[in-house]
Order: sequence, then C-alpha cells, then structure tokens
Amino acid sequence: MAPEGAQFGFLEMVSGSGPVVQGVLYLLVLISISSWGIIIYKARQIRGARLACERFMKLFWDTRNLTEIAKTCGDLPENPVAEVFKAGYQELVRLRNKKKAAPEGFTTELSGIANVERAMRRAASLQRTALEKALTFLATTASTTPFIGLFGTVWGIMNSFIGLSSAKSSSIQAVAPGISEALVATALGLAAAIPALVAYNHFARQARLLAADMDNFASEFLNIAERHFLN
Repeated sequence: MAPEGAQFGFLEMVSGSGPVVQGVLYLLVLISISSWGIIIYKARQIRGARLACERFMKLFWDTRNLTEIAKTCGDLPENPVAEVFKAGYQELVRLRNKKKAAPEGFTTELSGIANVERAMRRAASLQRTALEKALTFLATTASTTPFIGLFGTVWGIMNSFIGLSSAKSSSIQAVAPGISEALVATALGLAAAIPALVAYNHFARQARLLAADMDNFASEFLNIAERHFLN
C-alpha cells in the first residue's frame, strides 16, 4: 500500500499492477504498436496508389496510344488503375491476334468484349484486395481493445476491493492506488482503439474511391475497345 498523498506516474502504476493487469497492459501496448505500424504502411500505400493513378490517367488521356501506354506502365509501381489497364490491354491484344488468324470464326459478342471485361474485373478485384489488406486488423483493434482494457480495469478494481477486506484501513486512500492502476488499462484500450478506428474509416474510404476509379476506367476502356478494336 502506498503512503498517503503519494503521487503515481504512469510507469509506477504499470509496475505496481498485478500480473493479470500487467499482462493486459502489455498486450494493449503490443496491439497499439502493431496498429500504428499498419497505419503508417497503409498511409504510404494509399497515397502512393492515389498519386500513381493520377499520373496514369493523365498519361492515358494525353497519349491515346495503347501500345505506348502499355510500355510506360512498368514505370508506375503500385498503380491499381494501370494494373486494370494492363489486364484489359493484354486480353485485347490476344483477341486482336485471334481475329487476324481466324476472322470468320471470331465473334465480338461472346469472345471479344466479354473476355476483356472479365480480365479487367479480375484485375480490379485483386487490386481491391491489396488495398484492403490489413484493414481488418485495424477494425478488430478498434472494436476489441476497449473491452480488453475494461477487462483489465475490472480485474484490477476487483483485486483492490478484495485486498481492502484484509486491510486495517477501509478509507478511499486504501484502494485509490489500485483503482488508479486498473484504470490505466481502460485508458490504454481507448488509446489503441481511437486511432485504429479513425484510420480504418479513412483508409476504407480511400480504398472505395480507388475502386470506383478502377471501375470507371474499365468502363471507359471497354467503350474504346468495343468502338475501335473489336468491331
């Protein structure tokens, strides 16, 4: 029991907690560090993908030469829209070669534009999966860490009142240190949950915007392909 009027710092409260509460605190710290690592990684990934998509869209509409655009795509890493373009362009080239080899047996309706659309849709799905990678961890952190912290707090307060029954003094000073140590778990749980929740909402919205860009580009590319190459 701490002397009356003693001041407790954060480290003193952590070191003075029981083994269960300390385990909860260490777990929350580990989850928080992992969460911040993912936040930094996703921020760089999403920002890079956004800038790369903007550069590609400018290149696409300024060049208007699919062969030249395909050659330039290799210089645009982490580019979701460019990956969708490459999938559609490769399928378009294959279909054009097939049409030249057997023009009478080539049908635009069944084996032309539908194949290009499927190839682009598959590429867009893979890119969406990459953009949403690790977001589940942030969502899980935001929803579970407050309850993990609450468990540590309840356990610490319970132990404080159990210890009070055997103490000579039953005043609030006797249980205040234990309650303060237990409440640190709730504070850490919230400190881990709030940034994770904000980051998840932000990155999920950015991923949806990039997915919309991919879908819009695929529609425009399919219109160009059907109008100029598959008729």
